[in-house]
Amino acid sequence: MHRLSRRLVLVCGLAVLGAAGTGCGFRWRGANLQLPFRTLRLQGAGAGGEVAQRLSAQLRASGVQVWTAPSPAAAADGVPVPDAVLDLSLDQREWVVVGTTAAGQVRELLLRYRVRFALRTPAGREWIEPTELQQERELSYAETVVLGKEAEEALLFDDMRAALVRQIMVRLAAVRP
Repeated sequence: MHRLSRRLVLVCGLAVLGAAGTGCGFRWRGANLQLPFRTLRLQGAGAGGEVAQRLSAQLRASGVQVWTAPSPAAAADGVPVPDAVLDLSLDQREWVVVGTTAAGQVRELLLRYRVRFALRTPAGREWIEPTELQQERELSYAETVVLGKEAEEALLFDDMRAALVRQIMVRLAAVRP
């Protein structure tokens, strides 16, 4: 009998927490965001970069058809026009030395990943004005463990790229045409 009452209290407590969480607008961060367009053309100097590749995969997972070909001349020719155009004008990695030893050897690096993008209609109406997003991570450096630090650097850049793609996806989902 005692066990049954404990379980009942636990179940009721979880139900109350669940109701309170949904009542305040909380929801789990999901991979599939509702985007206001079904087709998107990806273009710009950064369209061939690593962020663009990961972003294309996320967009396709959300049900968006992604085109990377040049802009169609006109819909009158029978060529379809996308619902939106995403211009990735910058996809850049940076390394900045922030600490050195007395002998001039690098001790600490600042890794930076920058992306600049804008979203518009094919007619040129701006939905998201040109926006630059940036992620930074610090990396201690030692010449005695170069291979390990290269692997750590690659993981940090991958983490920054994933964070930037998440931020772009959230901004794309927030667009209300």
